[in-house]
Amino acid sequence: METQELLKKVRKIEIKARGLSANIFAGQYHSAFKGRGMAFSEVREYQFGDDVRDIDWNVTARFHRPYVKVFEEERELTVMLLIDVSGSLDFGTQRQMKCDMVTEIAATIAFSAIQNNDKIGVVFFSDRIEKYIPPKKGRKHILYIIREMLDFKPQSKRTDVRGALEFLTSVTKRRCTAFILSDFYVREDFLQPLTICNRKHDVVAVQVYDPRARQLPDVGLMKVVDAETGYEQYIDTSSRRLRQAHERYWNNRQALLRETFNKSNVDSVSIATNEDFVKSLLLLFKQRS
Repeated sequence: METQELLKKVRKIEIKARGLSANIFAGQYHSAFKGRGMAFSEVREYQFGDDVRDIDWNVTARFHRPYVKVFEEERELTVMLLIDVSGSLDFGTQRQMKCDMVTEIAATIAFSAIQNNDKIGVVFFSDRIEKYIPPKKGRKHILYIIREMLDFKPQSKRTDVRGALEFLTSVTKRRCTAFILSDFYVREDFLQPLTICNRKHDVVAVQVYDPRARQLPDVGLMKVVDAETGYEQYIDTSSRRLRQAHERYWNNRQALLRETFNKSNVDSVSIATNEDFVKSLLLLFKQRS
């Protein structure tokens, strides 16, 4: 992508993402993703109804009247974005490609995070760790992340969610909030590494999919290509039996995915490329509040 065209796309995404994060997500994000704990803030005189366990006995003895410690929630978080850059994301039959929606969602989460003074880091993954961007704060850092999302060329087209989760568990020592953005077109089970990762961190799964993956159109003979393996074949979409079999396959896959998220206690949301991701994310945030 040429530099001028890339900068235009970055600016367009920045304007949209900043607007969404400032006007819609700021309050919901704050309440949905908690800080690390409670930090000591100040000491004040005891008031009726205060917890006696918060009394500061040293200050109380010095001034001969009761004082209590006041604590505030530590708000600063580290947010990690695990972004699937495999071949299956380069697909779209509706409003936009899956990878474009992933970029917009990631940018919106990132701008919401820096408004709360949180750090943002990124792991680009396929069936390997393609690139790791350590967590930092600030608009300049986020614009760099957006540029990478728009212009990054992965070495592999395949997907390995297990590897991405294991990498996050090993590389991020302190607890973080991690968003996995993927279509979850995976062939292997990743329940165990997801469960381990979610015990250490707060993991949220965001699935982006194209509606045609759920329901095939009746358009006659069609050539389909597996974007990750390159395998090609012709299918007859006029066959009702084939369309029904495809829909059953999709429903079974989704049921298995939901079961994986439920067993690992991971919050998740599925968003189609012809849907408004704002509504879906807001619903997710409200459920976590």
